[in-house]
Amino acid sequence: MFKRKSLSIGIFFLFIIGITGCNDRMYEEHILNTPKYMSYEDLRSSVKVSPPQSLQKPGKIYFKGNLIFINEELKGIHVIDNDNPGNPEFLSFIEIPGNVDIAVRDNILYADSYVDLVALDISNPRSVIIKGRLENIFPPVIPPVDDNYGINHDEIDESKGVIIGWDVKTVIKEIEPNKKQWPYPYPIFFDGAEKNYATFSGSTQSAGGTTFGIGGSMARFTLFSDYLYAVGNNDLKILNIADPAQMQKENSIQLRGGLETIFQYDEKLFFGTQTGMLIYELSNPVSPAYISEFNHIQSCDPVVVQDNLAYVTLRDGNNCGRVVNRMDVVDLKDITHPKRLRSYVLKNPHGLGIDGKTLFVCDGSDGLKVFNAEDPLNLKKSAEFPGIHAWDVIPVNGLLFMIGEDGFFQYDYSGPDNIYLLSSISVDSSKN
Repeated sequence: MFKRKSLSIGIFFLFIIGITGCNDRMYEEHILNTPKYMSYEDLRSSVKVSPPQSLQKPGKIYFKGNLIFINEELKGIHVIDNDNPGNPEFLSFIEIPGNVDIAVRDNILYADSYVDLVALDISNPRSVIIKGRLENIFPPVIPPVDDNYGINHDEIDESKGVIIGWDVKTVIKEIEPNKKQWPYPYPIFFDGAEKNYATFSGSTQSAGGTTFGIGGSMARFTLFSDYLYAVGNNDLKILNIADPAQMQKENSIQLRGGLETIFQYDEKLFFGTQTGMLIYELSNPVSPAYISEFNHIQSCDPVVVQDNLAYVTLRDGNNCGRVVNRMDVVDLKDITHPKRLRSYVLKNPHGLGIDGKTLFVCDGSDGLKVFNAEDPLNLKKSAEFPGIHAWDVIPVNGLLFMIGEDGFFQYDYSGPDNIYLLSSISVDSSKN
């Protein structure tokens, strides 16, 4: 998920080199993160299909038809054939620098690539065709820095391209107390990987026959009609994708609360924020309208919805806020006044998903937990899978897809009292 980190990362002052010239200039020596760039020209000519690769740092997951898509953090997308859930097969790897989020409409895959949105025809996942690109639509995605050192702001220059990494270097800098400290506009710091369910076919279908893929609760992309909705830190971008070759921005609306995730259900948008859940309706898809909000203390916050209930997880860690780890059950019968019905204490809950009476919660290092949700006010744990670091899930009519730090896991939950592991794809730790 993306996280905005503090830009005042304690500069380590080593010594004053001296005072020179008639202006009595003063200098310092620093050890700083210095950016490495990819030019925009290289960025926009780098999307290609490669042979299958092993999982190294898996991010978000997406599902459509019999295909599973797994994001490789800031590098691209693994395409996996899931015709046989007991033995999923890697088909290809789509190289997309700066990729974090995924969405699929019909046979077109939409993916962010640092500041751009790309549209790819995946009719043949071994031979993907670029259909369109919408340039400079997203804020820059900034790769992780070495937190032991500050940032060399003088070397940050948007005109050079996108930042793809950092070198730790010793630099000599003139002391300029009033110098602007972040010339790169509105950056989003990447802090690791951070989506809807339907039928076993792996897609949802609109009245017009258009099919959409299925994501998980940590998504920052979602689809509705001819539009892709993309969450930024404090805004929602509405992008018209009716023609992948002519994608365009239709609108952008400011939202408050520190946006993190988006979930589309029943022609409404549910936003997980660091301060609560925002609810908007889609009667006018180009201009979603505010309905209501549910507030809580500051915390990381994905959400899923089914019928008249929302399930919201809150966790500590990263820059999310206070020490709280729980799941809230929220009553949506009166959508204009959502209210908490009950809270459940957990260890460090991340993504979650629900299908009928079965609720799945990724409890971080405590693994995957499964609950019987027949009575949401009295959840009963029906299964748990410890020993793995669980991050997000997609439940699809008896099949559960789960992603975590250890890799990809697939479970059969067709018998809720007999959930078992079908297959897994482990992270290749030798390449990390």
